[in-house]
Amino acid sequence: MDERPVPGGIDVTTPNVARMYDYYLGGKDNYEADRAAAAEVLKSAPQAPALARENRAFLGRVVRYLARDAGVRQFLDVGAGLPTQGNVHEVARRETEDARVVYADNDPIVLTHGRALLGTTPGTVVVPGDLRDPSALLADPDLRAVLDLDEPVALLLISVLHCLDDEEDPWAAVAGFRDALPSGSHLAISHITAADHGAAATAGARVYRRANTGMTLRDRDAITRFFEGFDLVDPGVVRLTDWRPDSRTRNDLPTWYWCGVARKP
Repeated sequence: MDERPVPGGIDVTTPNVARMYDYYLGGKDNYEADRAAAAEVLKSAPQAPALARENRAFLGRVVRYLARDAGVRQFLDVGAGLPTQGNVHEVARRETEDARVVYADNDPIVLTHGRALLGTTPGTVVVPGDLRDPSALLADPDLRAVLDLDEPVALLLISVLHCLDDEEDPWAAVAGFRDALPSGSHLAISHITAADHGAAATAGARVYRRANTGMTLRDRDAITRFFEGFDLVDPGVVRLTDWRPDSRTRNDLPTWYWCGVARKP
């Protein structure tokens, strides 16, 4: 496979979580180290590409629900990863033309590609930001130029919280966003678990320890804790494929993710 040109200052010798996810989704923004690490994951978790696609489908259903049914017009996608099909702004604007979207990530290659692909899209911006520092992210002037933080915001934490270990206290980070966002804001989360096939999930997590960020497997109770201070919307914290499925949703996949959506009262 031909390699894509490497942006200056980007390390392509260490597996990168965003690029591995891009590979699972069939994207082209990945390199040999990413593909080799992904191949190791696939030995113990051959469902990984299908689960990545279902995770992306969950994001699409969430954004449609928030824009169409919950009246949300502002979206903050933290740990957004590389642009692919069905990006948040594309889904939201099919429901409401005035949707505004901020993509935030701390990965230089995500920022480089995101700005190249989305930089001229009105009402959309890509900003540097770390999940562990909500205050700094929410103070970013480019974010503030797009989002009005006095109005409800949908905070999307899709497949990102498991990149922080318990010592980094991701629950405190989520609480920091919760306390800064106004009433009527929503929180959407998907998170890796080991509910089914725990040995395979653990083997996959070991591969990610060699990547640019690790992967922490959490049970349903630990993931539900992220929603403290929010009111869960139906159907609560469930498997990816059980959150408001549509005709395209698969129901034959193991429980490798828990997910949910909630509203700040």
